[in-house]
Amino acid sequence: MPVELDGRQLRIEDVEAVARNRDQVSVSKDAWGRIDECRSMIQRKIDAHEVMYGVTTGIGEFSEVVLSPDQVEEFQRYLIYSHAAGIGEPMIEEVVRGAMLGRINVHCHGNSGGRPEITEHLVNMLNRGITPIAAAKGSVGACGDLSPMSQIAMSMMGEGEAIYDGKRMPSDAALESAGLQPLVLQARDGLAIINGSNMLTAMAALSLCDVEKWLKYHDIATAMTLESLNANMTPYDARLHELRGFSGSQVVASNLRRLTDGSEILAGDGKKVQDAYSLRSTPQVIGAVRDSLRYARKQVEIELNGVGDNPVFLPDEDRVITGANFQGTPIALPMEMVGTGMSMAAVLSERRLNRLTNPALSSGLPPFLTEKPGMHSGLMVAQYTACALVAETRILSHPAANQSIPAAADQEDFVSMGMTTTQKTQQIIKNCFGVLAIEMIAAAQALDIRGGAPGKGVSAAHQVIRKYIDYLDDDRPLFPDNDRMVEILESGELLEAVESAIGKLD
Repeated sequence: MPVELDGRQLRIEDVEAVARNRDQVSVSKDAWGRIDECRSMIQRKIDAHEVMYGVTTGIGEFSEVVLSPDQVEEFQRYLIYSHAAGIGEPMIEEVVRGAMLGRINVHCHGNSGGRPEITEHLVNMLNRGITPIAAAKGSVGACGDLSPMSQIAMSMMGEGEAIYDGKRMPSDAALESAGLQPLVLQARDGLAIINGSNMLTAMAALSLCDVEKWLKYHDIATAMTLESLNANMTPYDARLHELRGFSGSQVVASNLRRLTDGSEILAGDGKKVQDAYSLRSTPQVIGAVRDSLRYARKQVEIELNGVGDNPVFLPDEDRVITGANFQGTPIALPMEMVGTGMSMAAVLSERRLNRLTNPALSSGLPPFLTEKPGMHSGLMVAQYTACALVAETRILSHPAANQSIPAAADQEDFVSMGMTTTQKTQQIIKNCFGVLAIEMIAAAQALDIRGGAPGKGVSAAHQVIRKYIDYLDDDRPLFPDNDRMVEILESGELLEAVESAIGKLD
């Protein structure tokens, strides 16, 4: 479905639709009117030789240098060249596409001052499948994601490289293949492309989409483990969580009850009076992650629909305001919280995995879930892998948002490090999918050993797993199973099967 941008209604799902699914993009008629009006105001000021930051002056430490009329347009090209200073492997395509989408939405407010041709070119590049190559390292998340956004601008100019039709090639060749011409930047155009935290915000939006899916998978994995261990289900009683009042824990407890509803296993005897914290405190812990995610989503969507730019132009007042709306901290801080929460969730998953494989804790299951212990090691070393992933998530959850290093001769003496935050949070999420995949494999194995009919939701999940991953009888290499399980989660098939069986999970 096409996504129409007006500067005010962009959601993280829309970012995913355009960035990953390549939905088409358009700009509303009213937004084009605002863009035109703002540009007309700037042009009048340029013609009158007014001093405007980044238009008729240099930037950063050079903001006091006033450019001559002959230098104004040429400066935009040099601005892009000098700021395309990243390093390392390319940013993944979906993040670059998300950043382009976010930048278009900023322009839709009519406060950025670039020519309409700039916005139109970004729209055309997205719709025709041209993705600029932008280095993944180099942004400190202040003054915008200047370095990677400058490589987007270079591609618009027909310089640098881009991906088109699945192939990496010079940008001018990509533009030509897509029927587009390189742009020649004019006054303000360069800064209107690069002066916002759009790259880190796009990565944050896509990461939050992944976390929302992961949290549903987490509840499915938990339910499978609860059944495997014949858990006491009293801690998931609705009244318990209503009395405390946190919405996240109420959602998790409800999901767990629905997933295990109708279980023959849990209807049996042999339960402990109280299970370990890694089982009975799951709603409280994961509920807190859900509540944090809700706040992060709100912040990211405010940024997606805000005017992240400098300076900001107000046509109604014929006024130019210089400030710091490019600052990445409003996204960096909530994404630190999400990363920390996910690292906690990974620990919880691994601890449940440990209870499945440890014969002292598994309520009668065989050691490491092998029915031939000694000759076979079962899932012993799969737990090592989960431990390795958890250790890395703990390290990555160390904050970056407080790691400012002054730049630009101390003119930019506090930066957000928001790109570092979102990149490490993205890796934490990837690790969490791995940990959860291993727990699900173990829980499926345990359910087969335990016997008896599980709840309807758990049964649906188990059936999808067994469609692709065989029961572990004799030992075999486990890495293909682990990778395949991650692919199953990413495909959405397992979630679709569960929700078809019991309805949408909250």
